[in-house]
Amino acid sequence: MDTELIAICALTGVINLIGALAYAARIAGVRTGRIALSFALFNVLLLVSRTSNGFLGPFLAKRIETGLANGAGDALLFDLRLVLLSAAAAVALGIVLVPTFQRLFAAAIGFFQVNRSTTRLLLRSVTPAGLSTIRDSVALPSAETLRSLKGPRGVSWPVLIANAAAQGLLAVGVLASLYAGYLVPEFRVTASQMTAIVNGFATILLFALIDPQISALTDDVVDGSVSEATFRRAMIWVSLSRLAGTLLAQALLVPAAVVIAWAAGWL
Repeated sequence: MDTELIAICALTGVINLIGALAYAARIAGVRTGRIALSFALFNVLLLVSRTSNGFLGPFLAKRIETGLANGAGDALLFDLRLVLLSAAAAVALGIVLVPTFQRLFAAAIGFFQVNRSTTRLLLRSVTPAGLSTIRDSVALPSAETLRSLKGPRGVSWPVLIANAAAQGLLAVGVLASLYAGYLVPEFRVTASQMTAIVNGFATILLFALIDPQISALTDDVVDGSVSEATFRRAMIWVSLSRLAGTLLAQALLVPAAVVIAWAAGWL
């Protein structure tokens, strides 16, 4: 691995870690009763994650161009699989860190509710009191949490499968489009522009089918028809389906690139 590939994998890891931790914000919202504020925090994290994903494109595109120029294109597929592996590792780490960050987000929500200042919240995080809060919030998933997964999931299998499919498409969208440009270099600009189609479809799937289910479950917790424990369990299952989708992206990479390459030549 060269320095450039390490930087790409690190950026991919950070992006996916932020996305995985966003679910902790929803759990914190239910714990604190500040649903609207927690959803705003969730949306900020999701926006940062998905916007940052766009920065990967230029780095990866340059690597594709360099591979084509130097005749080293055969190693590109291995490089892309390493990038996907770093994404899956980051999601797995995010799942492990959810207990820690749900406590941190709960503290952040409480502080913001009183002070109403994002700047003061950020400054608070680097003060001795803020660092103490971070230290006290560190926690790992307990054995009881793992055993609780045997209980009611709170979300249906179709929703989890749809979430896995959407997350797989989001993980593979940029990579498959760029690799398609390697497969058909005469149409590589056209192929790279198809990233928006793949990611757009996945985003629609998330916002049209999955987010409403989670929002409805949140309302059920608020009105008391669903317990907070069931909601936390549902978020764990959603996080696990995200991990499954990111792992599925390994299998989707080449078929998606071939389809995009075909479509680029057909247009």
